[in-house]
Amino acid sequence: MFISTSEAHLLNETVDAERYPLARPESDSWLRAVDRARRELNDSGCSVLPGFIRDSHRAPLRSECAATTPFAYYDVATVNAYNIEIGTDLPEDHPGRVTMQRGNAFVARDRLPDDLAIHRLYRSALFQRFIAGCFDLPAVHELADPLSGLCLNVISPGLEHPWHFDTNEFTVSLLTQAAAVGGWFEYCPGLRSAHAENFGDVRDVLAGRRPDRVHRLTLRPGDLQLFKGRYSMHRVSAVSGPTERHSAIFAYSEQPGVVGSVARTRQLFGRVLPVHRAAQGDAARVDQLLD
Repeated sequence: MFISTSEAHLLNETVDAERYPLARPESDSWLRAVDRARRELNDSGCSVLPGFIRDSHRAPLRSECAATTPFAYYDVATVNAYNIEIGTDLPEDHPGRVTMQRGNAFVARDRLPDDLAIHRLYRSALFQRFIAGCFDLPAVHELADPLSGLCLNVISPGLEHPWHFDTNEFTVSLLTQAAAVGGWFEYCPGLRSAHAENFGDVRDVLAGRRPDRVHRLTLRPGDLQLFKGRYSMHRVSAVSGPTERHSAIFAYSEQPGVVGSVARTRQLFGRVLPVHRAAQGDAARVDQLLD
C-alpha cells in the first residue's frame, strides 16, 4: 500500500502510534488492537479505543472542531426510538408511541474544512483499513453523501440525544470535547435482532424498568468508539454545565456509493441536495425492522 508523506505525517502527529500503529498494518500492535476491538464488538456491540488521539493533539483537535460549530444545524424535535413519523398508526402499547425530545445538532461534511484533522483522518486509507479490520470486514467505504459522510455532533447544555436505533449497522465516533456534566453514552446490547423487534424489552427500557440492560460509558476526549447501533438501542444523556459535548462521526459503509435518505438528511441537516433526491428509493435494507 502506498503511503503519502502527508498521510504518514497526519497519523504520526495525531494518533498514538505506539498503541494504534495505523501505518504498520498487520504488525503485532496493530493486530492486538484489532483483535481486542473484534472481541468487544462481538461480545457487546461496542468497543472503545482509549487515547486514540495523542495527548499533545487533543487540545488542537478540540479547538479546530469547536470552531465549526457556528455552522451546525440546530433543531429540537419530538421523536421516538425508531425515528419514524410521530402519529404513525401503532398499537396502544407499542414503544414507538413513546416520545422524547431530541436536541442535538450536526455540522455537515460540506461545512468542515478539508484540512481539518478529522477530515484527513476520515479519508485516510490506513485509518479505513484499521476500521475495517476492527469490524472484521474486507473493506469500508466513505459515504458518497456530501453531508453525512463525516459530521460533527453538537449537544448543548440542557439538551440530549434520546434513546434510538441506528439505520446503519455500525458507526465510528471520536469524542473531541466532553460535557462538564452528563453527556454519557448509554446503550443496551442486542436489545433487538434482525429477526425480532422485541418490543416488550424496548418498552421496558424506555419506561426505566430494565436498568440492568443499560450499559454506561464515560468517554474522554481522544477516545475512538466503534459501535453496532442497528440492534442496540442507545442514547447520549442530557448535558449540563457550561460546556457543549462534541463528537466527530465517521460514517462508512460496506458498499460504495451510499447516500442518505431525503427524510433523514433533512431531519439531521435541515436541507437536502440533488444527490439525495436522485438516490431516493435506492437504499438497500439489511433487515425488515420497523425503521
